[in-house]
Amino acid sequence: QVQLVESGGGLVQAGGSLRLSCAASRNIFNIKSMGWYRQAPGKQRELVAQITTGGSTNYADSVKGRFTISRDNAKNTVYLQMNSLKPEDTAVYYCNLILITYTYWGQGTQVTVSS
Repeated sequence: QVQLVESGGGLVQAGGSLRLSCAASRNIFNIKSMGWYRQAPGKQRELVAQITTGGSTNYADSVKGRFTISRDNAKNTVYLQMNSLKPEDTAVYYCNLILITYTYWGQGTQVTVSS
């Protein structure tokens, strides 16, 4: 069993920055990608950013140019640097880890951006 441990969420003013981290509880092989989704109240969970083992990235249009995803393959850790935060970025952010046959999810971390 794998656990994803997230950290770095919190309350920040609009225009501020936060950095989220997500670490897998043990070494894992055959990872396809790691990434972040978010879910705001009353809305569906949506992709924020994803990064493959080879380093290819994919971002939601709403965060391009403001958020940067990165990963440390040796530590099975993925990061999300969030700059120029907006109130509409407020949500619970979930880390995920995609294998060929299974997807793991973290417990979520709250990000609140005040106007």
